[in-house]
Amino acid sequence: MLKVENLSHSFADKLLYKNISFELYKGEHMGLVGQNGTGKTTLFNILLGKIIPDKGNVTWLKNIKIGYLDQYAKLDENLTVFEYLKTAFEKIFDAERKLNELYEKLSTDDKVIDRISKLQEFLENNGYYQIESQIMKVCDNLGITAIGIDKPLKNLSGGEQTKIILAKLLLEKPDVLLLDEPTNFLDKKHIKWLQEYLRAYKNAFIIISHDFDFLDKVTNCICDIEFCSLKKYKGNFTHFLEQKDFKREGYLKAYSMQQKQIKKLEQYIAKNKVRASTANMAKSRQKQLDKMDKLTKPQIVPMPTFNFKSLPISSQKALIIKNLEIGYNYALLPKINFEIKSAQKTVITGFNGIGKSTLLKTLVGQIKPISGNFEFAQNTKLGYFKQDLQFENPSLNAIEIISAKFPKLSEKQVRKYLAQCSLKSKDVLQKVSSLSGGEQTKIKICLLMLTPSNFLILDEPTNHLDENSKTVLKTQLENWQANLILVSHEENFYKDWADKIIDINNYFA
Repeated sequence: MLKVENLSHSFADKLLYKNISFELYKGEHMGLVGQNGTGKTTLFNILLGKIIPDKGNVTWLKNIKIGYLDQYAKLDENLTVFEYLKTAFEKIFDAERKLNELYEKLSTDDKVIDRISKLQEFLENNGYYQIESQIMKVCDNLGITAIGIDKPLKNLSGGEQTKIILAKLLLEKPDVLLLDEPTNFLDKKHIKWLQEYLRAYKNAFIIISHDFDFLDKVTNCICDIEFCSLKKYKGNFTHFLEQKDFKREGYLKAYSMQQKQIKKLEQYIAKNKVRASTANMAKSRQKQLDKMDKLTKPQIVPMPTFNFKSLPISSQKALIIKNLEIGYNYALLPKINFEIKSAQKTVITGFNGIGKSTLLKTLVGQIKPISGNFEFAQNTKLGYFKQDLQFENPSLNAIEIISAKFPKLSEKQVRKYLAQCSLKSKDVLQKVSSLSGGEQTKIKICLLMLTPSNFLILDEPTNHLDENSKTVLKTQLENWQANLILVSHEENFYKDWADKIIDINNYFA
């Protein structure tokens, strides 16, 4: 289906890959993994022809249909959800139009009658009479029905639009699916359905995801980007981890041995090139050195050290919510009532689009409640992580963003805090808009680290984080001694330390 040969690409002065090659075959369910900033989304853009690589070839099978989950796609916002999803069956509706035109001619010509017969057969074989039920099935299983299928696209949030794009892709059933973080805007129930759908998918797909439990269940091969190279492993994510540790150790040993060999050759050349009797031997060694296929230096990404500053907490109840109605022009939920005790860690769950993020925005004062009230303990200082990766000025770099928020910090101090979040010195000088989702998330976490608080409110903080960063964040929250509200669709992330779980779905019971 796809052949990538000797691909090399750099972004600014950062080498992403060097001479990588891999193939995708029919029926392969491939996971694309790597640390934040290794170029996973960039590789998708190269495969789609949106970015021209520095070197190498990308060859797709002829006449292949590719479906890409583009979270930044421009949609015709005048369409309703249902109208947009119907465009997945454009060829079928085009055949229907042609059939109706032929019916209107009322021709007795044998060729016209034969054409009508073939069009009718095409419609029947391609499920024309089941289109509406197909659309409704996918809408129900991805939580789109709850959003409203007659709702104009312009009235949807970015996350809701991404979900609609995903639904259209699944309805189209392309030869190859390219999915970049498809679970980010789905809740547990809908992730489970998507998981079963992809496991049974007869065609091929490549998927980028930091939800490793999800990856484990849907993949049969993994491509790992590390040290500017790409290795393909057979089996699911768990099997890949087992193989990777062994291969990684082998690579480090091979690199170390090659460096010793290079040093030995360089010393010999430097010592003997000036002597007439050994100059030819030195030239021979220089040719040997020039022809050597040098291994890329392993760039060991340090583990981040997220460290949130905790202020003292009150002994009274941390938060009391009474008859709270949230929403914009109308209430999204029935009246909410719950309390959070001092130092209690609370997780809020519920299907996507139900209003979890709206509730958090109301609690931090970004949205006014429609009715009812809520009250934090008197000495509460909030620390808020917003789900959307949006910055006031995306043309600024990480240092400028942190410095603008905390002007008393020196540049050296800012660099130190960013380094604690495992952001490299080169990355902190790039425009934030050019960074990966994981790197942007780490900048937001850095801002949170520098904001002393005793009540963290976190909206899907793990969406773009790699395995190491997610593990460190989990440990930090587990050890957090103050109050916490977390919205997350990853049960494995919070199940070991959550004190209380509030399922918003129960308000509709």
